[in-house]
Amino acid sequence: MTVAFGQWTLGLDGADLPARELIGGKAWSVARMQALGLDAPPAFVVTTEACRAFLASGDTPPALEAEIDKGVAWLEARTGRAFGRGPRPLLVSVRSGAPVSMPGMMDTVLNLGVNDETEAALAAECGDVAFARNTHKRFLDLYAHIVLRAEAPAFDDGKTPAQWRAAIAQQCGAAPPTAPREQLRAAVRAVFESWNSRRAKRYRQHHGIADDLGTAVTVQAMVFGNLDENSGTGVLFSRNPTTGAREPYGEYLARAQGEDVVSGKFTPLPLSALGERAPLALEALLQAAHKLEQAGRDVQDIEFTVERGKLYLLQSRAAKLSPHAAAPIAVALAREGLIDAREAVLRVTPEQARLVLSPHIREEALQSASLLASGEGASPGVGIGLVVGDSDEAERRARLGEAVILARPTTSPEDLHGMIAARAVVTETGGATSHAAAVGRALGLPCVVGCGKGALAALAGRTVTVDGRTGKIYDGALAIEAPDEREHQAFAQLVQWAAQMSPLRVIPPSAPEAAQAVDLTTNEDAADPEKIAAVLAALKGAKGARGGAVASEEGVRAAIRAGLAFIVADPVLPPLLAAARGATKA
Repeated sequence: MTVAFGQWTLGLDGADLPARELIGGKAWSVARMQALGLDAPPAFVVTTEACRAFLASGDTPPALEAEIDKGVAWLEARTGRAFGRGPRPLLVSVRSGAPVSMPGMMDTVLNLGVNDETEAALAAECGDVAFARNTHKRFLDLYAHIVLRAEAPAFDDGKTPAQWRAAIAQQCGAAPPTAPREQLRAAVRAVFESWNSRRAKRYRQHHGIADDLGTAVTVQAMVFGNLDENSGTGVLFSRNPTTGAREPYGEYLARAQGEDVVSGKFTPLPLSALGERAPLALEALLQAAHKLEQAGRDVQDIEFTVERGKLYLLQSRAAKLSPHAAAPIAVALAREGLIDAREAVLRVTPEQARLVLSPHIREEALQSASLLASGEGASPGVGIGLVVGDSDEAERRARLGEAVILARPTTSPEDLHGMIAARAVVTETGGATSHAAAVGRALGLPCVVGCGKGALAALAGRTVTVDGRTGKIYDGALAIEAPDEREHQAFAQLVQWAAQMSPLRVIPPSAPEAAQAVDLTTNEDAADPEKIAAVLAALKGAKGARGGAVASEEGVRAAIRAGLAFIVADPVLPPLLAAARGATKA
């Protein structure tokens, strides 16, 4: 059974899986990986109940500090290391973990437990003074940013950690503590507080996530991707999250830690780089990805670290897929027997189908298009608008009705409001697993990353067309066209499966029966999603309807309630998916 250190804290040993609502997604994935026999560093978790108690009272619950001390002692016993002292010091990561996935929305502190004494012990143990000093610097930088809520000053490598701490104190108003347990208490509190950060609130509001869930805090023994040339970190998707292809897709950054990849500050290498440096680690990673996909019955997004050639898994979760990947993957998983046809239909949203079937750049327009910049296509789709370089400006202009493209050196969670407002996002640095790419896919927002430092500065104020599939940025507003859903194999299969589930038929305008539909095109009330239900309810004796908002999700629900036999729509799949979903909720 999972080890309980009291009311608020649990040790994860893989013996069972506590409820995700209690321990959060990150801790749940650690426990599941341990249960599957995979190498995940030992960890304990402060539960979401503790967070809710903190948010209600403004202070940590009674006895929590004592429970955390017990958790640390448990980690020491499992690792053979000592927290805050040598000769084999234990450093930990402190990670947020909501019950539902909120990528990049909250906070992580790595290398916690380092101070002058443990740095010296780490250097002696590993035989690498530069590694130990780099680890210390990384901790101070994250602590200043996450816990002290301020940007750390630039660290002069010629100075000592004591001088770095003094510089942080001068700039931030407080210095990072040197006592590891004090560091840990402050980091746990900072993670609790991050639940109500501006970016987390915006994310929850945008995705309809309840504000009262709270976040757990996972405290996990550190493994070091920055240790040597045979160490590194990366992200692997068990299938391509952009195209849906049944092939591993990921990136690797040698001699680095996880924040280096997801921050977008560095452009990582393809996964083949790991195979060249540590082929056994890559083999173990691919085997683990298959096992996790089978267990989770879904594409997995896996964070991993390699330390001196040995693989460690830090987290695995259901991957956020681009709209272009959602349908092919859902159909493939059904055909492979991991899910049934009903679940495949429910895994593809009407909005995803609409995005894929939305217009794309016409071929003839591309032939004469002027290419302004290019990078890696990280989230498919086409966005046209005026380039702005500031998220606040993007939000302000969008509220005024302007179409804008957000162009940033790289994005961070603080840019979320600008991303939501934009028609597309482009960045100078970062790869396909950076913040911009991950959030872009989650939002169905066209995104191009890694265009090169300084490549976007000259675009400010210009109207451009962004192709998130090819990674190209073109001058002006290019002509676009819509794809044909009948030519999309996965969509054609979903149409068949969804039609079997739906209480409402959806037919194209070319169908002979479409002529029998009541045409609502000129009905002003029918164009309003809030009024469409009343319009359809008043259609006495009508078999079908077309036009207005009838193909919207509100219109589909209203058509079902009104007892219509069919609606007319082009494309067919998005409203048919909405009807199938409505049938499952009835």
